[in-house]
Parts: sequence; structure tokens; C-alpha cells
Amino acid sequence: MTTENEISSKKVFMNLIWRFAERSGAQIVQFVVSIILARILMPSDYGTVALVLVFAQLFQVFVDSGLGNALIQKKDADDLDFSSVFYFNVVWCFILYFLLFLAAPYIAQFYHNNSLCNIIRVLCITIIISGFKNVQQAYISRNMQFKKFFFATLTGTVCSAVVGILVAKLGLGPWAIVAQKLTNLAIDTIALWFVVDWRPKLIFSLERLKVLLSFGWKLLVAAILDTLYNNLRTLIIGRLYSEDDLAFYNQGKQFPDIIVTNINASIDSVLLPALSRSQEDRQRVKEMTRRSIKTSVYIMAPLMLGIAFSAKTIVTVILTDKWLPCVPILRIFCIAYIFFPIHTANLNAIKALGRSDVFLKLEIIKKIVGVVILLISMRFGIIWIAISLLISDFLWQIINAWPNKKLINYSYMEQIQDIVPIIIIATIMGIVIVPLQFLKIHPIIILLLQVLLGIVVYLLESVIFKIDSYSYLLSIVKPIFSKVLKRKG
Repeated sequence: MTTENEISSKKVFMNLIWRFAERSGAQIVQFVVSIILARILMPSDYGTVALVLVFAQLFQVFVDSGLGNALIQKKDADDLDFSSVFYFNVVWCFILYFLLFLAAPYIAQFYHNNSLCNIIRVLCITIIISGFKNVQQAYISRNMQFKKFFFATLTGTVCSAVVGILVAKLGLGPWAIVAQKLTNLAIDTIALWFVVDWRPKLIFSLERLKVLLSFGWKLLVAAILDTLYNNLRTLIIGRLYSEDDLAFYNQGKQFPDIIVTNINASIDSVLLPALSRSQEDRQRVKEMTRRSIKTSVYIMAPLMLGIAFSAKTIVTVILTDKWLPCVPILRIFCIAYIFFPIHTANLNAIKALGRSDVFLKLEIIKKIVGVVILLISMRFGIIWIAISLLISDFLWQIINAWPNKKLINYSYMEQIQDIVPIIIIATIMGIVIVPLQFLKIHPIIILLLQVLLGIVVYLLESVIFKIDSYSYLLSIVKPIFSKVLKRKG
């Protein structure tokens, strides 16, 4: 007989599959487009847009105001809650865009680049568009309907890819990236309104909004701190170094970031509503958090270490030799990103238990530590700026995990013990594929051999050393494939 927990686990996993498929599909298309654009555009074009994206991302945080997570976390959220947040967000987004529109000339002046002004004003229209999207997004997350995300996101991504490449071919430089970003979000939002059956009603409650804000404002402040910190390196490099340096830094970050965004965003969006439903059962929250960390690291570690060990070949094959200066930065980010599942799972457990106050305190402590390390490193070059992130990331793991020793009885040492076997076999896999780069054959063939050998070695190690996460994933995937084969038969 199937238990309620088993049904819940299956539902969580299937939603995770849909969310991952949506993120993967979108990121694969964007990845291909970014490669094409990187071959057409110069590094300086990427550097120009990278500066603008910092401000767009920062203001994007204000769009949600923490209310999206508040809607997901609130057990009895209804149409009045959703409608109130929707109208608030739309008005708020227009105000934010107006402020950024006025600030654009001053930002351009600060970076001694007059072309930034118009780019900022056009690209940041995404803020207004997001005001019409984020509540629909929260509705899907709360009700775990991630299958609908898949179709909306893929439609926007494919259409924007075509637009971006066409604009680049016309020789409009950084405007190709701007056109791609705008088109993506616009079509994605329109598609989402078609596939989601919720619509705002002509109702509004200031009292309900206050209740949601009482939880959400702490997450908002935490998100602002996080976004400011994550983009601080871009701002510093843009100010102290050249646009080419900024482009190499961002391109080195992009490769691992694509994978981490897929896996981490998928887990993050599915895990929070799942944990929120079990918030009264602390043991259940611990089990789900532990499973999330082990499974995510099992997937993440071989991907990150595989990219790190074959970084030079990857950059040569995909981006051409003009991007080789980004290789050391790429490797640093790969190592840092292996441990992102620890951050995601721990923070989601804290949010699901309604402890946004703890969440905010952690963010303040982490950002103080991170800024101090960054300020020490920033004068020594972009490599040391990247290394400062790696050092901060290690310290943040301990800080994020600390409250959960008390909240769900899952300490940082337990978490490390859970993932050490996975890190070891992933490292062995990486060492095994390194000698292939010295073969006197075409780099594309070398890369294909490294990928194939890496997969075989990692799976063999998983079987030999009886890795728990391998068995877990196999037990879930096998029935799915069996059903598919039966239908075809």
C-alpha cells in the first residue's frame, strides 16, 4: 500500500523533473545562443551589457518584494492574497522603472560610458514586464504545477534566441543581448498568462498585504543584500578594470552558472513549497533536506569537476581562443558551485519553518564576511576577486547550516559526511579524464572522449562504492522508463 509520504515524494520528484526540464531546455537554448553571440560579438560588447544587467538584476529583486515567497509559504493563501500582491507589484514596478530611468545618465557617467544610458532605459523595461509575471509564477510554485512552466519558458527562450542572433548579425553589438533579454521575458510572460488559469480579481486588502509583508520584507532585504553582493564583483571590475576583463570574468562564470542555475533553481522552486507543507513535522523536513543535499551534490559534483578538469578544451572548442583568459576563472567558479546545494537546502528549510528572521540575520552576517574578503582581494586582479568568492562560499556553508543544527537536528558536519564520498568519486573521475587533453587529435574529439569516459567512470564508481544517491535516483527513474517502454510496446 502506498503511503502518503511516498505519494508526496513522487509528486515532489515529478515536479522537480518538470522544473529541471524547463530550466534545462531554456538554458541549453540560451547556452547555444550565447556561444553564437560570443563568436559574433567582441568581449567589450559583453562587458558593456554586463554592467547594465547588474542594475536590472538589483531592481528585479524589488519586483517580488519577498511577497512571492510569502504567498508560497502561507498555508491559507487565497484569491484576496494573490490579487492584492498582483496590484501592488504592478504599481511598484512602474515606480522602480521610473527611478531607474532617471538614474541612467548618472550610472553612465560613473562608468565613463555614455552608451550605457539608453541601454539601461531599454533593458530595464524587463522590470515592468516582471510585475505582470511574478504572481503567476508564485501561483504555479504554490500549487506545484511546474509542467506549465516548461511550455511558457521554452516558447520565450526559442523566440528570443532568433531575435538575438538576427540583431547581432545586423551589427548592432550589445543591443543583440538587450533584444534577446527583452523578447525572452515578454513572450515568457504572455505564454504564462495563457497556460495558468488564475486571474487577478477586482479585490484588494491592505491588511492581507501587511501580513504577507511582515514575512516577506525580511526575505526582500536578504535578497537585496545577496544580489548586491553577487553583483559587487561586476561593479568593481567594471570600475577598476577594462570591459574585456569584465567580459572574461563573466564568461568564466557563465559555464558553471548555466548548470547551477538549472539544478539549483529547480530544487529551490520545488523544495520550498514541499517543505512548507511539512513544516510541522521537523523530522520530515530534515529527511527532505538531507535527500536534497545528497542528490543535488551527486548530480552537481561530476558536472562541475568535469568542466574544471577539461576547461581549456571546452573554451577552445566552444568560444575560440580569444576567450582563453577566462579559463582559470571558470575553474574557480566550478569548485565554488559544487557546494551550492548545501546553501539552497539549508535556507529553504529555514524559510519553510517560517523563520525569515533567522534567514535575514544569516544574510547580513554572510555579506559582511564576503565584503571584507572581497575588499582585501579587489586590488590584486580579477583572478583574486574570483578566489575571494571561493573562500566566502566555504565560510557561508557553515553559517547557513548552523541554525539547522537546532531547528531540524541536521548539523553541518553531518551534511559534509553525507557528501564526502560523492566529492571523492567525482574528483577521481576528473583526474582520470585529464590525460586525454594531451592526445594529438582534434579538440572536439578530445572533449567528446572526456565526456564519455567521465560518465562511465563516475557510474562505475557509484556502483562499486554503493553511493546512496545513485541507488535513490535509479529507484525513481527505472519505473518511469518501464512505464514509457510499456506504452510503446
